[in-house]
Amino acid sequence: MSKTVPETIEQIQEEALNAVASARTPDDLQALSTRYLGRKGAVTRFLRNISSLPPDQRPTAGKEANKVKKALEAVFSETADRLAQNSAKDKTAIDVSLPGRSAVRGTLHPVTLIMRQICDIFSRLGFSVAEGPEIETDYYNFEALNFPRNHPARDMQDTFFVSEDIVLRTHTSPLQVRVMEKQSPPVRVVAPGKVFRCDSDLTHTPMFHQVEGLMVDENISFGDLKGILTVFVHQMFDDQTSIRFRPSFFPFTEPSAEVDIQCVMCRGRGCRVCSDTGWLEVLGSGMVHPAVLENVGYDTHRYTGFAFGMGVERIAMMKYGIDDLRKFFENDIRFLTQFE
Repeated sequence: MSKTVPETIEQIQEEALNAVASARTPDDLQALSTRYLGRKGAVTRFLRNISSLPPDQRPTAGKEANKVKKALEAVFSETADRLAQNSAKDKTAIDVSLPGRSAVRGTLHPVTLIMRQICDIFSRLGFSVAEGPEIETDYYNFEALNFPRNHPARDMQDTFFVSEDIVLRTHTSPLQVRVMEKQSPPVRVVAPGKVFRCDSDLTHTPMFHQVEGLMVDENISFGDLKGILTVFVHQMFDDQTSIRFRPSFFPFTEPSAEVDIQCVMCRGRGCRVCSDTGWLEVLGSGMVHPAVLENVGYDTHRYTGFAFGMGVERIAMMKYGIDDLRKFFENDIRFLTQFE
């Protein structure tokens, strides 16, 4: 060695400290530790070469070298802790320059979409939308709608009775009576909402949704009913969808009719969905029974009207080609997100 031992070890220390100060990552620091304190590092080599120094310099050189080694070990340890803390902060820090993440938007349930579409169609035809209680009195749910006391719909297999005179409404028709009690003709109203029946199988659920409609005025005929419902079917499906009326019976309408549309799956050719008939039932309808008009104080010699009702789930199944009613209530996100 051409220089004195203290000056040489000090040079190693100064070089190591400068290198450590420039380290930015734990990997950088580990490489420097190996370079200066490793088995072949600068400090280790200096200690090994002390035996080649003159005898009188060896004690001083050994003492200074060990002192530098301990100092560097302390610096490396402290720097390692600092770099680790900085690395943890970097992982949790928010980079404000990054674009924000878009929030996932929810979608309306298909039943809600169809119910709104039904109401929108009738709103454009001059109907208003009415809402009412889901827990009804026997009078509004049955008696005012011309249901005799011995009518099968009053049986416990069909109706949820809260008490002898209180029920969960089995249809939204009670709203028709409530509206007529408060309003003189002309009346044009649709009543959407939940209804409840003691019925549960592959094609029925204890709770489902209905939209019922009512129109009362002077000179209202069955032709008006056919015209309104034909417009509804064409706007809900398309102009090529045929419609037919079949005689039926409902206590609150006379005459009454079931309404069928051409099968939306096979276009009338016959398939599994329509049982090879080419037709699908969509709603019930008829002219308002005079007894119902009398119950709300309307003059049956002056006013006539029609009413209709449809199951929203059934319309949704036809509209979207859904073959299983249970999909509406399983809350499968993969199914629901298809209706954005």
